[in-house]
Amino acid sequence: MPAFGSSLTNRNAADVLRDGLSHVRQGDVTVDCSALTHVDSSAVAVLLAWQRAAEQRGQTLALQGVPPQLQSLASLYGVDTLLGLSAGATLPQHHHHRH
Repeated sequence: MPAFGSSLTNRNAADVLRDGLSHVRQGDVTVDCSALTHVDSSAVAVLLAWQRAAEQRGQTLALQGVPPQLQSLASLYGVDTLLGLSAGATLPQHHHHRH
């Protein structure tokens, strides 16, 4: 997957999105997020777009090393389950179920 360094914010989201979609189209659906130290809501949008692209190929995006800030943002937006972050998360979770 693309190397987005330590940051995935609105400043680099478009480039990272495009690069990641290229990888997903090639069947590379494992994303190592462990280097991320700066994220904003753009990171969640990018991951959701990659997830949709993977699903269109019959695959599932696999996120590894998700930092607490990104986990919190995904939870805040109610998409942690969509991104596969709610199960097996290493952080204590406050469960907010939206129906």
